[in-house]
Formats: sequence, C-alpha cells, structure tokens
Amino acid sequence: MSLIVKTFTGPGMAQYKDDLARLRITVFRDFPYLYEGTMAYEASYLQRYVDCPECLFVLVFDGEKVVGASTALPMDYEADEFKKPFIDNGFDVRDVFYFGESVLLPEYRGQGIGHRFFDEREAFARSFGRFELTTFCAVERPTDHPLRPAKYRPHDEFWRKRGYEKRPELATTFDWQDVDQPAETAHPMVFWTRALGA
Repeated sequence: MSLIVKTFTGPGMAQYKDDLARLRITVFRDFPYLYEGTMAYEASYLQRYVDCPECLFVLVFDGEKVVGASTALPMDYEADEFKKPFIDNGFDVRDVFYFGESVLLPEYRGQGIGHRFFDEREAFARSFGRFELTTFCAVERPTDHPLRPAKYRPHDEFWRKRGYEKRPELATTFDWQDVDQPAETAHPMVFWTRALGA
C-alpha cells in the first residue's frame, strides 16, 4: 500500500475541506468520540482552520483519496473553550501551539502515520520560533461506557512515548451529539502538553 503524505497551510487546504469533513465524521463516529457529525457543522468548524494562514494540514492520500488528516494551529486562533483552561492557569496562549484532530481510516493504521502526524506538526510549530508548548486534548470516557469496545486501547502510552504529559488541571468541556443520544451533551476533555524544545 503506497501512501503519500502532503502538507498544506490554511487557505491552501480549501479544496480538501469536504474530504476532511467526511473523514472526521467517519473516524470520530467510533469510540471514544461517538460523534454524530453533520457536513453543515463540519463546514463551519473547518473554515476557522482554512482561514488561518498559520494553520497546518497534514493529509494522507491513497491515490487521489484522502484517507488521513491531522491539523495544528496557534492556540490564540482556537475557540474560547480551548483557550480558557490555559488562561485560567496562567499561560499566555500566544506561546501555545494547538494540535487538532488526527484521523486515519482503520485499514491504513499501523504504518507509522501517527508518528508522522506528530513529527510534521511539531516541526511546523518550531519553524515559527515563538512557541513554547504544544498541546492537544482528548475526550474522557468512563471505563464502563456501554459503547466501549472490548478490545479498545486508549492512546495514552503512545502519547507519553511522544513526550506528552496528561494535565488534569487543564480541562474543558465541548458539546456534540453522541451516536446513541438524541441531542448534544457536554463532554469532558483533558489536555496533554509537551515543551516544544523537549
């Protein structure tokens, strides 16, 4: 299987916005996100990234098909729900580079693409010479969640090997509709951070 990885910055990504929207809906429908997404919401969400000239998109192609993607942008471009925990804990969000989603179709996993996503985003953040911290957040689900697959393994160990530390004091909530729920509910999200120079 021959995959090609390409990077784009903000506006250069516009032609692939619908591809990424469909990919997010597909991948995030699985546990732990259980996201009941819509193309309308995705269009609005992703436009903020496309409009940001300092946003990075890392896309994975199988031929002409987009099968994976990862995003990153300065934290001060992000929504208030993501900035608030850092502001409340004394961080200057202008020093923080935020990693958005990493999504990859199941049949393409296990080939090192997850590491490539982090490599590309960390290198991009360093290229500015002004960021001190990289971060991302992950949803917190109870271990006895009824839709948790028996063989589910969280990514915590992978993230720790990449040098990231779970920061329970940096927590927020974000609303979306779960696949088994009739309406949106709040979901706890916890950030992981790494010093950019580390």
